[in-house]
Amino acid sequence: MTLGAVLTAIVTPFAPDGAVDEKAFVDLMGHVYANGSDGLVVCGTTGEASTLSTEEHLRLVELAVEHRPAGASVVASTGSNDTRHACEMTERATELGADAILSVTPYYNKPNRRGMLAHYGEVARATDKPVVLYNIPSRCVVDIPNDLLAELAQIERIDYVKQANNANLAPVDGLGIYAGNDDLFGSVLEMGGCGGILVASHVVGTEMRRMVDEPDQRAEIEASLKPVFDALGVTTNPIPIKAALDLLGHPVGGLRLPLVEADEHERDVVRAALAGVGLL
Repeated sequence: MTLGAVLTAIVTPFAPDGAVDEKAFVDLMGHVYANGSDGLVVCGTTGEASTLSTEEHLRLVELAVEHRPAGASVVASTGSNDTRHACEMTERATELGADAILSVTPYYNKPNRRGMLAHYGEVARATDKPVVLYNIPSRCVVDIPNDLLAELAQIERIDYVKQANNANLAPVDGLGIYAGNDDLFGSVLEMGGCGGILVASHVVGTEMRRMVDEPDQRAEIEASLKPVFDALGVTTNPIPIKAALDLLGHPVGGLRLPLVEADEHERDVVRAALAGVGLL
């Protein structure tokens, strides 16, 4: 199957006591699927995976697979800076029925080129599903340059990259390109890439869907959404998108430390952007 063009990196809702709110998660899935998403990325950065237990993480993958509509894709984020753990999570997510694996560049350890090749080779062997590399040096410190991406593409099942380094955006032999930042979505579509793994699609998904389906209007739609993209970057993701969802009446709760909820100024920035596109 294809993974789709509009993939929402879904937030993880929390109840007032800090537990994962499974009902709110399933309800939010229904919302994003009804508003233009072809699939979800579960337990990624936006899903606060770094503060989820293994049991919570895998339960969310299970829920996503169980409640997706026919034809929708579920990409399980299972990356780690510990190759053994990344492989274990990849195996378990595959067993639960994920359609693809998102695997972030090992952070903190700073592996060299040979280490990166060895790490991703092991991850790819832990599944029979497509692997989406996740290049985000702003969080992981290390970058995967495009020549290394092309070399990684030679590994069986490494089929895509979520590119969150704007400076690296270019076609790569052997890899489908997904925008890793919302403001890259239009550029990726214009260069013939696969689409985007997106955050703003939680709230402006129908318009981002139009960017795929109405290429002649793409630039105009993207320009109209720029204030939303900017507002959702007012502070660390997923703080602003959780504020946006709260303002729009979706009960996603707070965040787990060390992330904290949006302050008054940040909420005002998000509120103004939502009002500017007619959502408030």
